[in-house]
Formats: sequence, structure tokens, C-alpha cells
Amino acid sequence: MNLQDALQELQTLDAENPGAWPTWVRIASVILLAIGVIAGGLWFLVKPEVENLERIVAEEQTLRSEFERKQRKVAALDAYKEQLQEMERSFGAMLRQLPSKAEVPNLLNDIAQTRVASSLEEELFQPQGTVPKEFYAELPNKIVVTGSYHELGTFVSAVAGLPRIVTVDDVELTVVTGPARDLKMNAVIKTYRYLDETEQGG
Repeated sequence: MNLQDALQELQTLDAENPGAWPTWVRIASVILLAIGVIAGGLWFLVKPEVENLERIVAEEQTLRSEFERKQRKVAALDAYKEQLQEMERSFGAMLRQLPSKAEVPNLLNDIAQTRVASSLEEELFQPQGTVPKEFYAELPNKIVVTGSYHELGTFVSAVAGLPRIVTVDDVELTVVTGPARDLKMNAVIKTYRYLDETEQGG
């Protein structure tokens, strides 16, 4: 059977009587129907399952990444705890260097004794008032002293060596006229004290 005969035969088929169709047409129809059923099954049944599987795989990758990230955090937790303890120890050591309110006069006396030991002449020592901070208070003191360059250096070095925290800020040096050619130092010496619980609360 050639192609032209096959086409003519297809045109004469009775759709209401498929039993009368030629054998090759019935076989072809069954094959096409099977292909349609399989394609429909793949589209409506398998495709959603494939998409669901892809979603589950993506979720698994996300959960695995999240698990690995949290696992790294847990592994580093001991190191973080140790670092925190070291910071607390360092903070405690610094806090112990701050005098209490009752100890401040002794600290100011130590600074005065250091000036005397350095052979400096004092022109001014003027407390500037307390400046409260978060957990400590700053106590600036304006000071004006005169002496040689060596004596001023000895004084500043001795102040820095005191067991309590003391800083020397806003230093200004001028030459004093006269045969000794001494230097005058204007500066702000800051001492610090910790605030007790009532002061921190206020």
C-alpha cells in the first residue's frame, strides 16, 4: 500500500465503527492512544512528584547548610566562653585600679607628693568637678607647675607609674623668662574612680 492509498483509506474511515477499520489503522490508533495516556500520566502525575522532589532536595541543602553553620558555632562556643572570661578578668583588673570615693583624696595627695619629689613649683592645682561616665567618674584637675625639662619629665613619668590610673592631658609648655630658663606646664591631670551601685543607678 502506497501513501496515497493509505490517505484515501483514512478519509473513508467511519469514526462510529472502529471495528471496520483496517488492521494497521487500529494498531496505529492504539499506539497513539497509549502514547497520549503515558504523556498525560507523566504530565499530571509524575511532573508534580518531580517538582516536589526538587523542592525537598533544595530544602535539604538549606537545612544542611544551616546545620553546618550552627555546628561551627557550637564548636567555637568554648573558645568564645574562654575569651569572655579573659575579658572579664581584664575588666576586673582595670576596675580594681580605680579608687573608690574615699580613696580619691589619698590619690590626689600622691600626685602632690610626686610633684614635690620632682622639685616642681606649683602655681595652681584646681579640681574641675566630677564628670560621671557609665560605670566610673572622671575627676579632672587643672595644674600649673614650673621646673626644668628634666624635672617635668620626671613628674609626668612618676604620675604614669602610680598604681592607680592617672592621665595627663592638654599639656602646654611655655618658657619662663629668667636666668633659669625654666618651663611652665599647664595641663589637666585626670584621675578616675568607680561609681558604686547607687551612683550607677542614679
